[in-house]
Parts: sequence; structure tokens; C-alpha cells
Amino acid sequence: MSSVDNRLVQFLKEGRDWDKKATSIPGVFLLKIPAYKGASPSIAIEINPLSSSGSPTKKRGVIIRSASELEEIGKLISNPKLSQLARSIDDVNPEKRTVQKSGAEDIFEI
Repeated sequence: MSSVDNRLVQFLKEGRDWDKKATSIPGVFLLKIPAYKGASPSIAIEINPLSSSGSPTKKRGVIIRSASELEEIGKLISNPKLSQLARSIDDVNPEKRTVQKSGAEDIFEI
């Protein structure tokens, strides 16, 4: 078992329900999901882009629970029509104001 695997097992055992841990990949977090309706506790990946101040831009990002789910999301994101739709939305939406936050977090090195 690799060092990353060992630390993931430790996070799964010792992390609090809904605990969120930053990783060494900016905008990628680990999320401890509690047991629910017979399903065991698990770890998911949360993708949540960072602002210029380094804080997550959304309250909750995109949650990925498996490698197959990541593959499907990757296919969707790489669709050129989605890029065009996002550019069109940028053109239509008013400019957003940004809020600056600061704070150190415990980083999960990958």
C-alpha cells in the first residue's frame, strides 16, 4: 500500500463526517462522506475552483465518487459545445465581484 493509500485510509477512519481536506492540487479536495442507508463511509473528490485569493469559489463543488464517474465527467467537460456554451454565458452574464479571503489550511499532498 502506498503512502497516499495509507493516508487515505487514515482519513477515512479518523476524519469527521463531511470533513473537507485540501490536496496539493489547487481546487481539488477530499471529502469524507458519512455512512448512509446501509452504505459505508467513503471518501470522494471535490473539484471546486479557487479564487485569486486561494479560497474555493463555491460552497460545494463537483463531487466525484469513483474513477468511472471521473471519466464520464471528463468526457462531458471536453465537449467543445460545452466550452462554447460557457463562453456565451460569459458574454451574457454581468461581471462578478470578487471577495478576498485568507487562511492557512492543512494540505493533503498527492
